[in-house]
Amino acid sequence: MKNIIELLKENNIAPSMQRVKILEYLQNHKTHPTAYMIYQSLADEMPTLSKTTVYNTLKTFVEKGILVALTLFENEVRYEYNTEPHIHFKCTKCGKIYDLDKSFDYCTNDLIDGHKVLEHYVNLKGICKNCLVKAGA
Repeated sequence: MKNIIELLKENNIAPSMQRVKILEYLQNHKTHPTAYMIYQSLADEMPTLSKTTVYNTLKTFVEKGILVALTLFENEVRYEYNTEPHIHFKCTKCGKIYDLDKSFDYCTNDLIDGHKVLEHYVNLKGICKNCLVKAGA
């Protein structure tokens, strides 16, 4: 928890218990949750936590560059702690989203065909290996 508190302080964010728990949840759950999923997961542990607090905290974390807000495949915003460039894969059967660590060689330059790249996302859809195994059984 000390690393989280230091990270918040380095970004001029007061390390309240709610903020620490939300960031800790995202560090430990690489599931690309929505704000509501985070709220549901922490509500029993923190009965005073409100949905508004979760939304506002996530917004602050995104503004400070601690998290990334993703609109991957639908109009649903999901959050993740991994701010490094990577590929997202969404399973059309189970709905889970996975990070794929594949090469981003084509995005390593600041310019591509004369265009300045500020952000880049690669999103893939298909059937995950877990669902493929279940289908084959």
